[in-house]
Amino acid sequence: MRGWSASLAIVLLASALGGNCNVARAHAYPNRTITLVVPFPPGGSTSIVGRLIADKMSELLGQSIVVDNRGGAGGTVGTKAVAKSDPDGYTLLLGYTGTLAIAPSLYRNAGYDPRKDFEPIGMIGHAPSSLVVHPSFPVKTVAELVAYAKANPGKVNFGSAGIGTVGHITGEYFAQATGIRIVHIPYKGTGPAMSDLLGGHIPMSFSPIATTAANVNAGLLRALAVTSLRRNKLLPDVPTMSEAGVSGFAATLAYGLVAPAGTPAAVIDRLNKALRDALASEDVRKQLEIDGTEITSSTPEQYADFIDQDEKKWSELVKKSGVEPE
Repeated sequence: MRGWSASLAIVLLASALGGNCNVARAHAYPNRTITLVVPFPPGGSTSIVGRLIADKMSELLGQSIVVDNRGGAGGTVGTKAVAKSDPDGYTLLLGYTGTLAIAPSLYRNAGYDPRKDFEPIGMIGHAPSSLVVHPSFPVKTVAELVAYAKANPGKVNFGSAGIGTVGHITGEYFAQATGIRIVHIPYKGTGPAMSDLLGGHIPMSFSPIATTAANVNAGLLRALAVTSLRRNKLLPDVPTMSEAGVSGFAATLAYGLVAPAGTPAAVIDRLNKALRDALASEDVRKQLEIDGTEITSSTPEQYADFIDQDEKKWSELVKKSGVEPE
């Protein structure tokens, strides 16, 4: 009995020491530069949000957070790289609806599981897309676009940030909902797609309001609708899809931060606090509002639940869009 008690004491001591080590590591974190992977090229809404959050969290954590734009395959290249990174809190991912909710349904093997391969840190916010056209395109309303596309089946192109992105699936969903046939043109990010749209090389796109509002207000693009159920402050005069005649149409994207699975809970909690403090700051709130993002702060557990529900919702939209898994 005495031997058993001694053994138990050793186990308890080891456990206590291990716990103390974890606490010490948490207090020491971060002690070097953190990398935030944005899985798209610079210029898109993910980069805008990612850099804003990285800058503020750097200030709050007292350690630099460097943004690494790692695009490719609709965001899955950078996302998969983070999933396989060391779970030490020094490689993070800007989570995004296209990569965490759409890709698992669109690709037979995306290379990661959004539920198993990541530790959610917290949500950032939601942002609707906008249906925009080049001013030379002869339509001024969604109804006119539908009529034009029906009169010219398969001859209207729309651009997106890539296969499997929110813009892609939203466009396919729109075509299915309105009974038209339009042709998807994938780009390597929102920036390149916007450049071609502004140049008149493609007639239309479903793109984040953050990247279209200034051009719409300057008369360089024409906005036909926003994809949320409510109008957006950046484009208050632009109707929702439902108002424009496509009843019940809603497709908004969400942003958040995740880390590789196995990242210590104490590190996740520290990052969550820094993220929530960043979102509560006046400068970040104002900038995200300017960029058309509605802040949605959360705990890691709440974000985990959201990722689960968002994947289920978008898997249904992928099915409705008629896009076959690749």
